[in-house]
Amino acid sequence: MPDGEIALALAELRKALEVGLARIDGQLALLVQRSDQTDKAVEELEQRVGALERARWPLPTIAVLASVTAVVLTLLSLTRR
Repeated sequence: MPDGEIALALAELRKALEVGLARIDGQLALLVQRSDQTDKAVEELEQRVGALERARWPLPTIAVLASVTAVVLTLLSLTRR
């Protein structure tokens, strides 16, 4: 194989390698962007869930207070008769 053909084949291989690496770089950049978006969405979801959990804690307390109030009112009405 003459030197010219070897140089041409090496140039073609280098070009193919550069194109492949550029494509891989693009795909990796896209994956990093999607990962960042997913991380942001997960963080926002965790904040929303945390807010819901903090807002939910008084509900059992309110239910207990309502039950106790109902019992007290029932006892008061029974003792007044």
